[in-house]
Amino acid sequence: MLYLFFRRLLRILFKMLYRLQVRGTEHIPRSGAVILCANHISLFDPPLVGTPIDRKVHYMAKEELFRIPVLGPMIRNLGAFPVKRGGVSKESIRLATQLLKDGQVLGIFPEGSRSNSGGMGKKGAASLAFKGDATVIPVAIIGKYKLFKPMKIVYGPPVDLSAFKENPSSESLELATERIMETIRAMVAVYGAKG
Repeated sequence: MLYLFFRRLLRILFKMLYRLQVRGTEHIPRSGAVILCANHISLFDPPLVGTPIDRKVHYMAKEELFRIPVLGPMIRNLGAFPVKRGGVSKESIRLATQLLKDGQVLGIFPEGSRSNSGGMGKKGAASLAFKGDATVIPVAIIGKYKLFKPMKIVYGPPVDLSAFKENPSSESLELATERIMETIRAMVAVYGAKG
């Protein structure tokens, strides 16, 4: 119930404050394991990625946030689960994999941090996609979160990773990750240029 309430509220706020335009939600499967892979530009990205779609989206969040009295229980209720600073723990990976095996939706920012200006991806998204047999949906966030300035979020068609899945070596994970990141970068370029 809390998730539904905040989703409705944020849909209104994003539309009012950032003139949010949403495209491509039809690409997101209505059921089954899905990983939404997005570029990362702001702390607002997690709610922005999950708000326009009708399925609950789960995210990894810094462990410290769960220790804050009111915030901790609230973000857990909203689909977040803890990850330790300095690296993703085995427990976090196990939980993320289980969520996917249960047919849930996971939101991931393969760049890892907003300061990753090179846009290089980390292999976690591809690895989880293989382990959880998940559909990978590329997501492009376009805009700067300036009040009353238009923003866009575009969900693309699933990224075909079948060529890398047969032999999930470290090299194939890197190639799969680069395929995901190339797709996101291309979407940002194309839809960003459209104004």
